[in-house]
Amino acid sequence: MARVSQEHLDARRRQILDGAAVCFARNGFHATSMQDVLKEVGLSAGAVYRYFSGKEELIAAIVSEVLGSVRAAFEDALRQSPPPPPDELVAAVLGTVLGARESLLLDGRPAFPRLVIQVWPETLRNEELAAVLREGYGSVRAAWAKIVEDYQRAGMMRPDVEPDHVARTMIAAVLGFIAQQSLFGPAPVEVLRDGLRALMSMPGDHAPAERSQLG
Repeated sequence: MARVSQEHLDARRRQILDGAAVCFARNGFHATSMQDVLKEVGLSAGAVYRYFSGKEELIAAIVSEVLGSVRAAFEDALRQSPPPPPDELVAAVLGTVLGARESLLLDGRPAFPRLVIQVWPETLRNEELAAVLREGYGSVRAAWAKIVEDYQRAGMMRPDVEPDHVARTMIAAVLGFIAQQSLFGPAPVEVLRDGLRALMSMPGDHAPAERSQLG
């Protein structure tokens, strides 16, 4: 009997993860059954359970994969001295993450933003998923904080701001941008890049004198 190649195994795993992601984006994690996933990917239960023990493992694998790719992109940026400025870095990382999943469609629109929205309420009832998310975002925050420290050492960013505060703000901006795509439709990453660039161009002391007198 011929051995199945690793390439075939990887492709089958990818097929299952992508099909499950579309199911979860469509109906949410709680309302999606493994039968729904089997129907979406067109495989038998035995073929799917060879890779994943159940819905919870599928969810964790999808989330871990996304956050792992984000962390790896920021760690690559750390190897540059100094790293690219925040607007360019965010656009590059988010563009890579969204581009890798652009084939996942739901009613003709990208499924990934809807999937991200579905993750958060599920963490309220699924402590294992919440733990995966905390660990993943913790590593992304740590990578961002190191990048901020590099900015500060290079004189690109004011030194009197806690790096973790910047890291949390950038993560919030990205998540908010993805949430907007789920609500309002797709938007290119250049929208977020340009918005950040405009905010970064404001001088540190920009309050007009008359406004400060009123305050």
